[in-house]
Amino acid sequence: MAAQTPPTAELEKLSVAGSNGPAKAAAAAGDESSGSEDEADDAVNAGAATGAAKKKKKNKKKKKKKGTPTKQSDPPRVLLSNLYPSGVYPKGEEVPYVNDNAYRTTDEEKRHLDSNKEDYLNNYRYAAETHRQVRQWAQKNIKPGQSLTEIANGIEDSVRALVGHQGLEEGDAMVAGMGFPTGLNLDHIAAHYSPNAGNKTILQESNVMKVDIGVHMGGYIVDSAFTIAFDPKYDNLLEAVREATNTGIREAGIDVRLGEIGELIQETMESYEIELDGTTYPIKAIRNLNGHTIDQYKIHGGKSVPIVKSNDMTKMEEGEVYAIETFGSTGNGYVRDEGECSHYAKRADAPANVPLRLTSAKTVLSVINKNFGTLPFCRRYIDRLGHDKYLLGLNNLVASNIVEAYPPLVDKKGSYTAQYEHTILLRPNVKEVISRGDDY
Repeated sequence: MAAQTPPTAELEKLSVAGSNGPAKAAAAAGDESSGSEDEADDAVNAGAATGAAKKKKKNKKKKKKKGTPTKQSDPPRVLLSNLYPSGVYPKGEEVPYVNDNAYRTTDEEKRHLDSNKEDYLNNYRYAAETHRQVRQWAQKNIKPGQSLTEIANGIEDSVRALVGHQGLEEGDAMVAGMGFPTGLNLDHIAAHYSPNAGNKTILQESNVMKVDIGVHMGGYIVDSAFTIAFDPKYDNLLEAVREATNTGIREAGIDVRLGEIGELIQETMESYEIELDGTTYPIKAIRNLNGHTIDQYKIHGGKSVPIVKSNDMTKMEEGEVYAIETFGSTGNGYVRDEGECSHYAKRADAPANVPLRLTSAKTVLSVINKNFGTLPFCRRYIDRLGHDKYLLGLNNLVASNIVEAYPPLVDKKGSYTAQYEHTILLRPNVKEVISRGDDY
């Protein structure tokens, strides 16, 4: 059945036919017929066009899915496990033991002991490769004019992306992520400075900045640091400290006495001097800063590695992990606590049942226990978990010996300090400088 024509149109057709006779009526009918043919043609053409469109759509090539990334992005955001689908991560620098320990390299029992720690080593190497990729990106991208907050966030966001743990869900930061807050220590500040919220400090071309980064996987912490200076006049200071650290790494080994390492480090570092603005300064090893053992989830273990001559007869032992770090200074060669604190850590020996009267102290302790445990943290880390007004409670935990505060460590104002550091594993059959890279 044809569709009904609107009434007005019907009346007009009848009027034309009645007043002008059969001819005009026929003409009107012919017009209608012509219109119908045109409409039919249009319909055919439309149908053909639709068919062509469908065919074209059908033949459209599907977009290829992106493959697994084969290189790191800039800034680093590619999950490290995607770059190493085999699940095996690069080794650090392996250094054979020498002298009385030379037998360890081929000893079957020692090799067997080493092979039993495959998971432990792979976790360490994952953390170490993350450290290398992030720090090498940082070295290329840190420039004068950036704020310390921008630099710290750039490093920490990159670490979290590579290990695949953002640390925003309860307990996630303890699975993998930052081993401690990123240290950005300018000039006479040697260690333990990280920007708190609202910090407006801008990196200047005249600054000497120590960048201390910690990465952990399953609580196995890689602790490694380097120094950035844009003015070549500081080159001797950086070289002195870098070489002193390499001396410590070279001399470290099973059964080596810690005091002997300190003497050799000091000898290397203090063989350098530096001229700044017409004045020559001896480069001094900072005598009250040390390297240290690293335990799982605990950045400072029970042993210290002096960087000056000492009578410490304690021996390094098989299976231990050490952060070999040295600090040089144009100042007094001695640091003290000074400035606003950013670094904190829950004490491993914290008393279990201390009565806390402040609600904020109880709240922040719960946050620490659930998100950091004994890993060091900073105020920015609590901020990003969505907590505020906690500082009074945090200070109460420090006063109650539950949390340790680590204020900035500074030499005299106007002096310059530098730091280099690597993590080494004293494996049963070889010494592995786990954090070694092409950069330092």
